[in-house]
Amino acid sequence: MVPDHPVPGIALHGLTRSFGPVQAVKGIDLTVAPGEIVALLGPNGAGKSTTIDLLLGLGEPDGGSVAIFGRTPREAIDHGVVGAMLQTGGLIREISVRELLVVMASLFPSPLDVDDVLELTGIGELADRRTDKLSGGETQRVRFAIAIVSDPDLLVLDEPTVAMDVSARHGFWNAMRAFAARGKTVLFATHYLEEADLWADRIVLMARGAVVADGPTGEIKAMVGSRTIRATLDADLDELRRLPGVTTAELHGRTVVLTCSQSDEALRALLQAHPTACDIEVTSAGLEAAFLELTADEPVDHDVEVAP
Repeated sequence: MVPDHPVPGIALHGLTRSFGPVQAVKGIDLTVAPGEIVALLGPNGAGKSTTIDLLLGLGEPDGGSVAIFGRTPREAIDHGVVGAMLQTGGLIREISVRELLVVMASLFPSPLDVDDVLELTGIGELADRRTDKLSGGETQRVRFAIAIVSDPDLLVLDEPTVAMDVSARHGFWNAMRAFAARGKTVLFATHYLEEADLWADRIVLMARGAVVADGPTGEIKAMVGSRTIRATLDADLDELRRLPGVTTAELHGRTVVLTCSQSDEALRALLQAHPTACDIEVTSAGLEAAFLELTADEPVDHDVEVAP
């Protein structure tokens, strides 16, 4: 169990890891408090999976330290403190889902009740299904059940919703929130930006092996100074682009979309030129814009999915 004295759920200090000439992790400092839900974002090659591997003791750092509730990764795992769902891994074949969970639960000193796990993860209808008869999305949901059956204090998820459809993804994150509501600490990596926006308390954005931004979602978005103005009016596109404070302008029928470096100045100029404009909205930059700007030096990552 977690020590009584207050210690971080995760404490990474000066973490480094190289593979030949490639420095995958460059001095990562990261502290996650007990009970936090933290999303780890970044393009492919940013160092996310390497950091997770080092956190779980699946690799040795070249430098720095890793602690999970004050323990080494091996000690934490041996005590059942950590549950993990990684990108790779299969299920024992030719047994039922229930039988598999019973086997996994027997490995830990104080596991959750298997029926409670089936209910929490929403896979009760799969309980008697053989593991080799599951779809890709169903397999992911069972792997999640395995990750939490030990009742871990820290849950680590690396791209957990791969192969899930939209409905299954939504169900998965509701289940994760329900589990986290028990006071659990969660660290998850995902390439779906809307998942981080919706489900994380805090975002850690990595690029080039280092942390480039760390904070609540709103704070990450605020790092990008641009705002967007939407309005309904009749206007010429070139005229809109010349408005002060406007960096880009788009027309979608009668809907105008202006990206602005100075939204107040642009809005005043727009209303002066078009006093009959209506349906006006001013919004701050989204997580997509922050992600693209803060990782701008990274190669384009076609695996990252942004919110529509």
